[in-house]
Amino acid sequence: MSLLVASQFLSWIAIGMLGALCLALARQVGILHERIAPAGALSIKSGVTSGEAAPELSVQTIAGQLVTIGGKRTGRSQLLFFISPDCPVCKALLPALKAAAKSETSWLDVILVSDGPGEAHEKFVRAQGLYDYPYIVSEMVGRSFGVSKLPFGTLIDDAGTVRASGLINTREHLDSLFEAKERKVASIQEFLDQRQHASA
Repeated sequence: MSLLVASQFLSWIAIGMLGALCLALARQVGILHERIAPAGALSIKSGVTSGEAAPELSVQTIAGQLVTIGGKRTGRSQLLFFISPDCPVCKALLPALKAAAKSETSWLDVILVSDGPGEAHEKFVRAQGLYDYPYIVSEMVGRSFGVSKLPFGTLIDDAGTVRASGLINTREHLDSLFEAKERKVASIQEFLDQRQHASA
């Protein structure tokens, strides 16, 4: 009987120690979470940078509609999403892009931009269900915005100014463009740097 009581006593001590260890680990995870910066769209120092006026271009979509990129648009911003039918990351991001376009529809117009043979793009639009978005096939647009890698996003505000841009590999990167615009910075990294300098 005394052996059973002793084993019960030791079990409760072990459980208490495990509970304390879990609390300590949870605290450390919280500290690490605060220290790790959120990953924003990866800025590339080429082409049009944040704060500059976006090139104002009139281009035709593959459906034959004329779309104006840049320029003043009362209350409407534009997200240029540069993709390719051959880019697997681009395809993987399309559900996130569609969800973002739907949730931000009150102020945002999404425009898909690519280049290359037209037939591949028409098949891509059909296969991915992209009829709701203007789809432009133009090498000139990519060159004008300094796009060298895909997928790439450029957010232009209603005054025609580039607010944020960069490589987009995840939904988090995509959301970071909107966050950068809201906080009036070129990127989330710039915002974190400003906050770190302010607290130093």
